[in-house]
Amino acid sequence: MNDILLPFTNLPDAYIVLDTETTGLLDEIGPPGIVTLGLTPVDNHKILNSIEFKLKPYRSINDEAQRVHGISNTEASTFDDISIKWPEIKGYLNNNYVVIHNASFDWPIIEFHIQKFDLDPLSNVSIFCSQKSAIPFAKENNIPMSSRGPSLDALTEYLNTSSLRVNGIHGAAIDTKQTALVVEALRKLGENK
Repeated sequence: MNDILLPFTNLPDAYIVLDTETTGLLDEIGPPGIVTLGLTPVDNHKILNSIEFKLKPYRSINDEAQRVHGISNTEASTFDDISIKWPEIKGYLNNNYVVIHNASFDWPIIEFHIQKFDLDPLSNVSIFCSQKSAIPFAKENNIPMSSRGPSLDALTEYLNTSSLRVNGIHGAAIDTKQTALVVEALRKLGENK
């Protein structure tokens, strides 16, 4: 089992977990807007305090997305434009190793927003997808998964890590902390084999 967890045991001692809650999914109009962006630093296996940025999306939030994260269009209209929060977000991400549970969804949205709003580009950022990296572990342990890999919920349940969600509502900061718990549990499991 150690080999299938190598991506997790090889993680650097310090990294930051990122997640977004959005206006929906990619559709014929284009990428969704970011409603919240969460970051949770991990330093030497210690999960630090999460931070969440509330961002005014450039598109309306669809009904399904509102059910997922519980944020209405009225509430989101009071959030700051991404350009105001970007210098702080960039400070967390630059020169860092970024862990994202579904990087194929979240990271292109970040890149799209950088381009669309002419934000300062990021430098020296490495991306690690914990979802894709957990596929061999999920297969070996018969954990249900989609073509993208095991969900955060499925890994949380299998690893018996505490779920931080309240009433099933997703939140960017909550999901980054949950991802950090899962990633560190997989790292520990790999190191103990």
